[in-house]
Amino acid sequence: MNIAFFLLPKQEVVCLPQDATLRQTLEKMEYHRYTSVPIINNDGGYAGTITEGDLLWYFKNHGDLSLEQTNKVKLMDVPRRLLNKTVQIDANMDDLISLAKLQNFVPVVDDRNRFIGIVRRSEIIDYCQKLIMEKHKVL
Repeated sequence: MNIAFFLLPKQEVVCLPQDATLRQTLEKMEYHRYTSVPIINNDGGYAGTITEGDLLWYFKNHGDLSLEQTNKVKLMDVPRRLLNKTVQIDANMDDLISLAKLQNFVPVVDDRNRFIGIVRRSEIIDYCQKLIMEKHKVL
């Protein structure tokens, strides 16, 4: 199965530039109600994923940080607990399934390592559910 079938293209993905501020990150995640968002570097490549947990740990470790001061903190200065792995567009479903166990979505890159979109965990689970259902129908 070609993973391009499951791809949510970059144009439809809420992303953050690597030079975004902590305030911009908070506002975008709140507005879209996302728990994690991909970060894109200046060359259009995938630079990582920021999660609510990363933000919470940052605030915990910087207890004196006010909401006003979040305009001065760069997103790339916020440590990330996990380094989400990417797949290339020609990856197989086994690669996606193994990554989706740990990630809300799997970032997809082209052969030049440019970010081209994501495959959501929910899409992968739906695919697996259909396979299981089809297998049970055969039995």
